[in-house]
Amino acid sequence: MAIKTLAIDRDKCIGAASCIAVYSDVFEIDAEGKAVLKLKGDKTTSDKTDIKALDVTSVDDDTLLLAAQSCPTAAISLFDETGTQIYPE
Repeated sequence: MAIKTLAIDRDKCIGAASCIAVYSDVFEIDAEGKAVLKLKGDKTTSDKTDIKALDVTSVDDDTLLLAAQSCPTAAISLFDETGTQIYPE
C-alpha cells in the first residue's frame, strides 16, 4: 500500500488529538480545536493533500495508517496513487 493523498473531514473531527499522539510530524490541532495537516511553508490544511506537500522529509505509510486508525470518528481518509480510498474502507 502506498499512500498518495490524505484528507481530514472537519465535520467528523472532534479534536481528540489521537492522530497527533501517533504522528505529530504530520498533524496538529488548529485554533478551532480540529486536526489539520502540517504543510511546507508553515501552512496547514484539512483538504485533500498530496503527501509531498507535508512538512516532513519523508512520510511513513505505516505510521500514517496508524494515525488514521487511531481517530475515534474516522475523520482521516487515506488514498492511493489511483485516488482510491484505502482508509476508512
